[in-house]
Amino acid sequence: MPPFDRETALKNAEKAIKLGKIDAAIAEYAKVVEAQPRDWNTANALGDLYVRAKQVDKGVQQYTRIAENLAEQGFYPKAAALFKKILKIKPEDEYSMLQSGDLAAKSGKFVDAKQYYNQVMERRKKRGDKKGATEIAIRLGTLDPEDFEARMGAARLAVENADTLTALREYKDVAARLEKLEKYDDALVPLKAAYELDNSDTKLRSRLFAAFLGTDPAEARLLARGADELKQLADAFEKAGRHDAALDVLGEISAADPANLEIKANLAQAHIARGELDKAKAFLSAETAGDNPTLWMMLAEIELRANRLTEGKSAVLQAITLDRTQTQQAVVLGCKLAEVDSEAAYQPIDAVADTALAESDFAAAAAALQEFTSRVPAHLVALMRLVEICLDGGLESAMYEAQAQLAEAYLAGGRAVEARIISEDLVAREPWNKANLDRFRRALVALGENDPDAIIADRLSGESPFLATEKMDLNEGISFEVPATAIPAAPVAEAAPPDGIEIDLDALSDPEAAPAKPLPLTPPPPRSLDQAFKSMREEAGRGSTEEAAIEAYRLALTYQEMNMPDDAIKALEQAARSPRQRFDAASMLGRVYLQRNDTVHAIEWLERAAEAPAPTPDAGRALLYDLAQTLDSVGEHARALAVFVELESESGGYRDVAGQIERLSKAQARG
Repeated sequence: MPPFDRETALKNAEKAIKLGKIDAAIAEYAKVVEAQPRDWNTANALGDLYVRAKQVDKGVQQYTRIAENLAEQGFYPKAAALFKKILKIKPEDEYSMLQSGDLAAKSGKFVDAKQYYNQVMERRKKRGDKKGATEIAIRLGTLDPEDFEARMGAARLAVENADTLTALREYKDVAARLEKLEKYDDALVPLKAAYELDNSDTKLRSRLFAAFLGTDPAEARLLARGADELKQLADAFEKAGRHDAALDVLGEISAADPANLEIKANLAQAHIARGELDKAKAFLSAETAGDNPTLWMMLAEIELRANRLTEGKSAVLQAITLDRTQTQQAVVLGCKLAEVDSEAAYQPIDAVADTALAESDFAAAAAALQEFTSRVPAHLVALMRLVEICLDGGLESAMYEAQAQLAEAYLAGGRAVEARIISEDLVAREPWNKANLDRFRRALVALGENDPDAIIADRLSGESPFLATEKMDLNEGISFEVPATAIPAAPVAEAAPPDGIEIDLDALSDPEAAPAKPLPLTPPPPRSLDQAFKSMREEAGRGSTEEAAIEAYRLALTYQEMNMPDDAIKALEQAARSPRQRFDAASMLGRVYLQRNDTVHAIEWLERAAEAPAPTPDAGRALLYDLAQTLDSVGEHARALAVFVELESESGGYRDVAGQIERLSKAQARG
């Protein structure tokens, strides 16, 4: 069969038209359209011939086929023109009206679209097609994507018309657009309406839950599913200040998942904060704590607050055994409890001391007790243990301070005998210390001595067994064969006043007495065995002091994390006494004071840090830069300039130092 000859067919059609033979022309055009259906020009010409031949329906059929294909390809104006052409020929063609409305809407011509839709709706109403009229009303409502009110009305009409798919589509899309505009409260309305239509839609439920979470947690609770969403719900209640509701939700999670230790810990912590220890205990026990040191520490707090001291200390020991870093948390717990119950507070401190002593770490044990006694200064058990630890560990300086504090505690408790023994020992070591003398005097007065100053003078004179310059050797000629390892440590040598200090015995009773007068220096006596032992202990004390400084610095970091700045400052001041810790501790102190806007103390500590060797060059440069900036901020421009110049000379090009120097130099020149 020969191929179809399009050109011949078109020529035959044109010839037939000129001869007035419309049917023949239609036949030729029909052949072309049948052979080549996408020949839109020929199809359009065929439609025109049908109309001229009074075969309107066939003409409309050709126009409609062309318009639909053009619309599918996105040629909306051409398609709209064809449907308009149809309506001129056949004004009652409802399909062309709807298509014209749809094409106008797609082109953004909402006014034209409404005109077409309204024509269709009126026609349907006249013939009693209520359902059909409602469908057009829905189209009108959904015409403008940003007309949320009209779209919501259309969705409601769709529900009435049993058109659930259209209603869901409109509700969801309106909600999404409102959420994008951050109108979350408004979005709740279409979301709720959509969920009422289809509560099996998990994504829709999640969206609605998330929306209620920030606005109405009570509504969100009705939608919550699973532990994760319940946790979010508990947090939302907590943020809204509805603590009881938050606890109820956490309890619900715990009941559903008894093995969830995290929830139990949260519940216990919340009840502890509310002072509900019995309720907290219901969620936390040794079994649930398991091998979690944090839970053990929380359990310790519960037990201690309930006055179960033995159980509380055991829990602290267990936490430290599982994780040695819990020692810092134990000290913090003791300091916190000290505000309400000193005996309960002492238990975690005692546990820390036990752990440290098990490893012969006397400095760490002493540091924990010092933190406690600084808050509970009259705790006799803690003070006695602190003195004992300092004595065993060779921490002489800390021991003297602890003895003084213990003597004061004895005096406050009416135990004058013990106070006299300790204060007399302190005076023997440092007889020039007015605080020691005053404490000794008060102890004697408490014992009912008529002339305490005479007793003090007698002791200081050396005639009584106290500061005697000549000692009797009662063991002369006696030999003791004792293994070297069994030789006990020599007793602490009685301290003498510093070289060149004379004690005025007549001035002891006068608090305003003149300062001591210098005496001529005398050559030091030969080193005795006692002095040799003392020297060894002092050397050990220096090492222990360094360990105490390290522990104090670590404790300061913990206090900072716990938002306890005052305690952090005290610990940092202790750490800064050590040359090795001075840079880190002093620089941190300076920055703590900067945060408090206390520039005077900030400058003081930053300067101290600058005098100590920095651990790294970068740390040193950063410190000098902060110091210079702080000096500049308080008007100390000359000092700030000097520090910047020093920093530039050591490391040229550091940050904006060169610019700062230029600025300050110009300012000084103008001044």
